[in-house]
Amino acid sequence: MLFLSGCQSSFNFSSICLLRGKIYDAMDNRPLATSSYKEALKLDVYCFEAFDLLTSHHMLTAQEEKDFLDSLPLSQQCTVEEEELLHFLFENKLKKYNKPSDLVVPEMVNGLQDNLDVVVSLAERHYYNCDFKMCYKLTSMVMVKDPFHANCLPVHIGTLVELGKSNELFYLSHKLVDLYPNNPVSWFAVGCYYLMVGHKNEHARRYLSKATTLERTYGPAWIAYGHSFAVESEHDQAMAAYFTAAQLMKGCHLPMLYIGLEYGLTNNSKLAERFFSQALSIAPEDPFVIHEVAVVAFQNGDWKTAERLFLDAMEKIKAIGNEVTVDKWEPLLNNLGHVCRKLKKYDQALEYHRQALVLIPQHASTYAAIGYVHSLMGDFESAIDYFHTALGLKRDDTFSVTMLGHCIEMYIGDTDAYIGLFYINLTLLPLLICYCAVILLVWST
Repeated sequence: MLFLSGCQSSFNFSSICLLRGKIYDAMDNRPLATSSYKEALKLDVYCFEAFDLLTSHHMLTAQEEKDFLDSLPLSQQCTVEEEELLHFLFENKLKKYNKPSDLVVPEMVNGLQDNLDVVVSLAERHYYNCDFKMCYKLTSMVMVKDPFHANCLPVHIGTLVELGKSNELFYLSHKLVDLYPNNPVSWFAVGCYYLMVGHKNEHARRYLSKATTLERTYGPAWIAYGHSFAVESEHDQAMAAYFTAAQLMKGCHLPMLYIGLEYGLTNNSKLAERFFSQALSIAPEDPFVIHEVAVVAFQNGDWKTAERLFLDAMEKIKAIGNEVTVDKWEPLLNNLGHVCRKLKKYDQALEYHRQALVLIPQHASTYAAIGYVHSLMGDFESAIDYFHTALGLKRDDTFSVTMLGHCIEMYIGDTDAYIGLFYINLTLLPLLICYCAVILLVWST
């Protein structure tokens, strides 16, 4: 009887701690809300709502989540079977930054393999690892069975944006607004649609602002709100939104990553490096973060460190698998080419740039980079061809125009000269005529 009384007392205190945490959350006091939720769980390990709030609101880092799960008194409050089940359910909710693996469900609960919450967690893991096609496949399966699954909707919306499925997102967002006009995820979906179609950033901000008004602590809407300013190069306003998201989502690396990107775009490499380091401490295996840290090292002239980090990011991508949306990694391959060029590894640089060209074939800067490497190798004829191709794709490319002129001059200087005879190779004659015409035009003006 005393044992039951003690258990009841713990459950009551746990409920009080949970309520106290929600009050602190409403007051924007995240540290005290976090400690209240943790206290509620320690008093009653069955208080799943507290654990769900801790993880869904990104109140803890990945390592903090694991340490907290290990510290829970599961063995003291549960039977052996219940402990195994609870540990599986809690572990399934942790950060999803590591590579997706085959789902291992305890034998006693084999039926949970098709549980929608479990499938959503697996989809989220694929999403964080950039396997958007597999994520879309899983979230679509969940949406068929439960069209308004609360945990699935943000992941599904994010996947639709990544895959460019604007029509599907338009239909989903309008359906959500009709059925759940007071739910922030509905307006988040509408805002994401306008953000995705382009040149509708003002509309996107209007709807994303409505989402944050309905629930100020809704982190994804703040991140998207920052994106709407970032695409217009409004760095200060974008950073203000990202800082708000960072305060609300302490355990998520994305706000820190985006703040670092904005500082990098304003040529403040010191602050950019600081925020990238914070993002890396939260998600040390994320190739996007590693790539940005490498970019800072490149800008600082530390070519060796930049090469090591770029290669590390490449290894992380290869470990994810073959289903990754490949065009996202075109900048990484080009950056590897740039750093190899700086280290005078010209053959490797050409190989990386050509791989980037396979991912996005009609990219003027890639052709210009290949032309530049050829010019450094003394192959001016190939360099001229690549710079011409780059200018065909982007006529106002200043770098290609300048380098084309230099390469033509160098190519002319390298032509064979004979005593008493100035010999011009017929393949060079059209280029020489063109170049002379430009010189005459300049003189005449």
